[in-house]
Amino acid sequence: MRGTPPDTAPPPGRWRELFEVVLVAVVAALFVRTFLFQAFVVPSGSMEPTVLPGDHLLVNKFVFAPHGRALAEVLPYRSIRRGDVLVFKFPQDPAQDFIKRVVALPADLVVIRGKQVLVNGAPETQSVTDSPAAGSEPERLKVPADAYFALGDNRASSYDSRFWGPVPAANIKGRALGVYWSIASPARASRNPLTLLADFLRRTRWKRSFQLVR
Repeated sequence: MRGTPPDTAPPPGRWRELFEVVLVAVVAALFVRTFLFQAFVVPSGSMEPTVLPGDHLLVNKFVFAPHGRALAEVLPYRSIRRGDVLVFKFPQDPAQDFIKRVVALPADLVVIRGKQVLVNGAPETQSVTDSPAAGSEPERLKVPADAYFALGDNRASSYDSRFWGPVPAANIKGRALGVYWSIASPARASRNPLTLLADFLRRTRWKRSFQLVR
């Protein structure tokens, strides 16, 4: 009939196709987050200067995961090494995520005397912001199997394995890869969108974007 507007609604089969596309995208995103990568925001200065409060990190979740021979030929799996910066579930409260550096592996002997940490008799010096100090009674610990001794690089302001013990392997989420975005202190209160945008741009640490965590 003349004057009747054309029917612009998608045919029934098109709705199903759109639903399938959305479903596949959601499943893919969940798969990536669960098995491959996850974002993590650094909440404190315990790992300064390696990572800073407000750093947004990408965490490699598959690198230490159980795998078969077929996957090993495709993805770069490996075991945990001394010096790796890990994100893990805090042993005393698994709802919290911590980030620390591995300094001792299973069966390693750790001796702590003040701020000085010895691993198998050798001083541990990776990315430490404090100067070592001695004088207190030494504490000795043999790291259990399937556990890792992890410390913050900022030893003077880090709640780590010195206080609550080694990290169980089952708690480890993955290795920190790099910073994809970093922002300083919280934003100032304002209802003006332009002020908020200017403050956001000012607080963003542009030079830290895409830096690797080492």
